[in-house]
Amino acid sequence: MIVFPAIDLVAGKVVRLERGDRAHMKVYSDDPVAQAHEFLEQGATWVHVVDLSAALEEDDDARAANSAAIEAICRIDGLSVDVGGGVRSLARIDELAAYGARRIALGTVLVTEPGFAEIAARGFGDLLAADVAARDGQVKINGWREGISRSVEDVVGELSGLGFKHLVFTDIARDGMQTGIDVEAYRRVAGCAGFPVVASGGISTLDDIRACAAADASVIEGCIIGRALYEKNFTLAEALAAAKEATC
Repeated sequence: MIVFPAIDLVAGKVVRLERGDRAHMKVYSDDPVAQAHEFLEQGATWVHVVDLSAALEEDDDARAANSAAIEAICRIDGLSVDVGGGVRSLARIDELAAYGARRIALGTVLVTEPGFAEIAARGFGDLLAADVAARDGQVKINGWREGISRSVEDVVGELSGLGFKHLVFTDIARDGMQTGIDVEAYRRVAGCAGFPVVASGGISTLDDIRACAAADASVIEGCIIGRALYEKNFTLAEALAAAKEATC
């Protein structure tokens, strides 16, 4: 199982939000590149980077600072980067691919512009991941601020049909809250997708990581860990060891 330490960016700073709420933001570092190096030194092979300024449609300066950080992180030898947040054009996909991103997540446009999603999936294939977030079974878009009156099952089934082979599923109610995970929710989503998903939202203990890793390989491909690392519930090295232990 892949363990993805998270680096969420607002105006070039490493932050975490509670349930995606910009009003409840905590800044952990002014140097996201140093944070990525720290994760690499602890054994990370992947890092999950989210451009929150783009997702929340913030000003050009904030977005430029994030792009500079993303490009620098992508240049770190030995670290694969999964990046998303506000990716809404083929030009942005091309730009992130040129930085060296190994996966690029699409969110809002998957449901607001299904024609675009189909073209992107056909043109970029395995480079892309679908990023689906939901609260109470209903999908949210635009930085999780808006509902679309569609269920997770409906959206995920459609995306699978378009050819997506990677999917990050975020349980908004748990994200940034360190409340633990619901493995059964990921099992249901993976069943709709037809391939394993990346679990996001709520991981707070090493037992949560073990639970993800112990799930069938057809259910969970990886897990994203954010606030629990920054609040020092455990180290990334401990998380990686727990994941390895549970899959042995």
